[in-house]
Amino acid sequence: MQTRRLGRHGPQVSAIGIGAMSFAGFYGETTEAEAHALLDTAVELGVTHLDTSNIYGMGKSESIIGTYIASRGRNPFLIATKAGITRDPGSGARYFDNSAEHLEAELDKSLTRLGVDCVDLFYVHRREAARPIEEVTNTMAALVRKGKTRAIGLSEVAPATLRRAAAVHPIAAVQSEYSLSTRAPELGLVQECERQGTALVAFSPVGRALLTDRPPTADRIAASAFLAGNPRFTEPHFSANIAASAPLRSLAAESGTSAAALAIAWLIAKSPTVIPIPGTRNPAHLRELAAGACMELSDTELARIEAALPVGWAHGDRYTEAQWIGPERYC
Repeated sequence: MQTRRLGRHGPQVSAIGIGAMSFAGFYGETTEAEAHALLDTAVELGVTHLDTSNIYGMGKSESIIGTYIASRGRNPFLIATKAGITRDPGSGARYFDNSAEHLEAELDKSLTRLGVDCVDLFYVHRREAARPIEEVTNTMAALVRKGKTRAIGLSEVAPATLRRAAAVHPIAAVQSEYSLSTRAPELGLVQECERQGTALVAFSPVGRALLTDRPPTADRIAASAFLAGNPRFTEPHFSANIAASAPLRSLAAESGTSAAALAIAWLIAKSPTVIPIPGTRNPAHLRELAAGACMELSDTELARIEAALPVGWAHGDRYTEAQWIGPERYC
């Protein structure tokens, strides 16, 4: 297992982590026992980084991690969680709150669910556009001084936002979707993370399973509210994406590995700042993903992967217009 540094002066973590949104049933129902079995596999494989959020199952993901730590009698992970997305109690409408009061209150609830006194990394899940990022960064820095988090991060922000925030306080990580099917971070975010010594934590690194040997079926898509409305998983884009991603599966079979492992290995090779956090409910799938973090690809192998899936191959946007509310567009 390769390792990466979580921030310029932060701890070493495994080169892949686990995105724990899957613990909350985002891609299909799962049980606490199944999630605990996955975490046991992570420990066995040397996967040390867990990424969760207060809104994943409205606390369910954090609670499952908390019961795992309590049942095993120790915490083998570096834990990241997030806050900043909330809903109006009357209308149910989603909005973003980066106020000091909201962020600290939500972090306190997360600490209780996780059963820890301090998390290793606390993100602003979505930036509140009307609030200066310098103010938000100062709010987060105060949580470091209070001992509630060891480091701070930002999610789905533009390179310019990272630059402004880092002028106030070190930003250990920026989270963004990044994979062979979503390469926008290469247009500035990867470069800014390298300049700032900030980890680029890549979610959906296997393209929400498009970049695996078992891409989603129509039934799996129908069972996920997110995928069922996502442009890349609705027709005619879905069929086109299955066909377009087939060369990666063929290349993996020829190489004696899995498509998921190749996708992870390619991503890790793109920059020393990148830490993919795939989400899965299946220990066997986690083994495939972890295998990618143990691979060293040659220049020839990287070129063959990019020839199989050249920039711009994916059909459809990664988000709907509604899903684009919050993430910062910068290219």
